[in-house]
Amino acid sequence: MRLDKFICKSTQLNRDEARLCIEAGHVMVNGIVVLKAETQVHENNHITLDGQILTPRPFRYLMIHKPANTICSNVDEAYPSLFSALDIEHTHELHVAGRLDADTTGLVLVTDDGRWSFDIIRPLKHCKKVYVVGLSRAIHKEQVNELVGQFDAGIQLQGEIGLTRPALLEVINDKQVRLTITEGKYHQVKRMFAAVGFKVVKLHREKIGDVLLDIEGGTWRYLTQAEITSFRE
Repeated sequence: MRLDKFICKSTQLNRDEARLCIEAGHVMVNGIVVLKAETQVHENNHITLDGQILTPRPFRYLMIHKPANTICSNVDEAYPSLFSALDIEHTHELHVAGRLDADTTGLVLVTDDGRWSFDIIRPLKHCKKVYVVGLSRAIHKEQVNELVGQFDAGIQLQGEIGLTRPALLEVINDKQVRLTITEGKYHQVKRMFAAVGFKVVKLHREKIGDVLLDIEGGTWRYLTQAEITSFRE
């Protein structure tokens, strides 16, 4: 991580204060004074501030059941921040691993471990995301096989080059389906259904990878060690 971020995670200093300490020559990495805040360091490096060894706080891994009309941001904007529900310290250090739109509900993973979240969102991991999708009009029985085949073959999104990756479509009832995708293009689920003539009126994420949402709306919990490790395997 960046040196200024490491200092913030090891002290009560904010990013500006950490940068001033670095530029003033108060910080050493493995016995050498470092003057650039953007220098990449590792938690195993020997880092000191005014001679005091710095030890970063442990990384945190959470799931939140996002309610509608909240945003995946650290601060309130047009809608309140999802992080408003968190009664823990240093929420400004946390970030979302895979954002949801303001009107979308369901599973959000939150962490301050950038390498862990990168394994979830980077395209080459093909991490599965499962959504329950509400549609504005019914799917007729004779359309089901055709739609399943279209999503399996890949959908051509407007403004995109090439098809989406194969997606698994399961019909729950005539106006509700379950969709599993392995990528995260902008508004992808809504755009996929629009491309085949359906409008999404409700969207809920229930699973990422092997982690299943199992808490009430508007609540949160820490992930288990097994859930954390599942994204590294």
